[in-house]
Amino acid sequence: MRIQSVEPFILHAPIARGAISDSTNSISHWGIVGARITTSDGLTGYGFTGTHAHLASDRLITACIRDCYAPLLEGEDAMDGERLWLKLARYPPIQWVGRAGIVHLALAALDIALWDLRAKRAGMPLWKMLGGATSARLEAYNTDVGWLSITRDKLVSGCAKAVEEDGFKRIKLKVGHAEPMIDIGRIEAVRARLGDTVTIAVDANGKWDLPTCKRFCGRAQGLDIVWIEEPMWYDDVHAHAELAASASVPIALGEQLYTADAFQTFLDMDAVHYVQPDVTRLGGITEYIRVADAAHGRRRPVVAHVGDMGQVHVHLSFWHPATTMLEYIPWIRDCFAEPILVTDGAYALPETPGAGCTPTEQALRDYAQPL
Repeated sequence: MRIQSVEPFILHAPIARGAISDSTNSISHWGIVGARITTSDGLTGYGFTGTHAHLASDRLITACIRDCYAPLLEGEDAMDGERLWLKLARYPPIQWVGRAGIVHLALAALDIALWDLRAKRAGMPLWKMLGGATSARLEAYNTDVGWLSITRDKLVSGCAKAVEEDGFKRIKLKVGHAEPMIDIGRIEAVRARLGDTVTIAVDANGKWDLPTCKRFCGRAQGLDIVWIEEPMWYDDVHAHAELAASASVPIALGEQLYTADAFQTFLDMDAVHYVQPDVTRLGGITEYIRVADAAHGRRRPVVAHVGDMGQVHVHLSFWHPATTMLEYIPWIRDCFAEPILVTDGAYALPETPGAGCTPTEQALRDYAQPL
C-alpha cells in the first residue's frame, strides 16, 4: 500500500448557531484542515485537525503538510504506522522549528489519514481494527447548549430542551466572567431547572487565575459540578496542582496540550483528574493512544476534547477502556460520509470502514478554501 500522493485541503464550515463565544474566543466557522492520502492500490485516506477557521494560519498547516511532510511520505508503505510517525515527528529539520503547534497539527492530520487508510484496508471501522469496543454505551455530554454568549434565560431553556426532549443526561456550561458570581448564578439557574440527576461540567477556557478559581470552587459547593475544565492558563502545571489539592471540584484539561510529555507532567504533578487528549492537537491517533494509556495507568478517566467534533474520537472512545463519555458539538457532522450520531444521550457505534474522516463531495465543494 505505497503512498502515491498527499494533497492538503482547507474547509470552513459554518456553525449552525451563526456564532458562539466562550471566555476567550468568538467564532462563526470551524476549520477542517487536513490531507487526502492516495495509495498505489487505489485507497484514499483522510485526516484533519480542527481550527478556528482563520485562513492565514490554516494555510501554515497545509503548507507544512505539502512542503515538509508530503515528500517524506511519498513512496512509503502506509502500513508502517509507528515507523512513519517517528519519521515525521523526529525529522530533525522540522523538529528544530517546532515540536508542537503548527507542525503537530499537520502531523495529526497525516497520522489520522494513515490510520484511516489502514482501517479501510482491513475493511473495518477503526474501533474494531484496534481491538473492539470495550463499552456497550458511550455517553454524550452536550457542550453546544452552554456557550457564554447564550443569555441566562436561553441557557436554561436550551439545557432543559437538551435533557427533556433530546435525552442528554450530561451537559457542559462555559464560565469565565470577570466576576465569577455571574457564572455561579447561571449554573444555579440551570441546576434548579434540571434537578439533581443531570451531570453538569463547567469550562473556563483558561481564563481565570488561581485565586479566582479557588473562590469559584468554594462558592460552587453544593452545585455538584463534575469538573472544572481548563480553569487557568494551559501550561501552568503548578497552579493546577495547587488547585487540585485544595478545591473540591475536580480538574479536567488537555485540549491545549500538544505532546504526550506535557500530559505526563500534569499526571506526575497530580494536576489533572479528567484527562482530555485531542487527537487533532496531539500527533494524531498514535500519540493519543500513548496519552490514553498513561492516564489509564493512573486510573484517571479519559474524556477526549472533540477538536474533530467527534468523528475520530467516537472510535477511540468506544475502544479505549479508560473512556465512558465523549463531548458532543455537532457543528460539522453533516460534512462527513458517516456523521456522528447521538440518540437518547449516547453515541451510536460507527459501522463504516475507516476512521470516520471521509468528507462528502458537497462539503468539499461548498466549504473549500484556497491553499
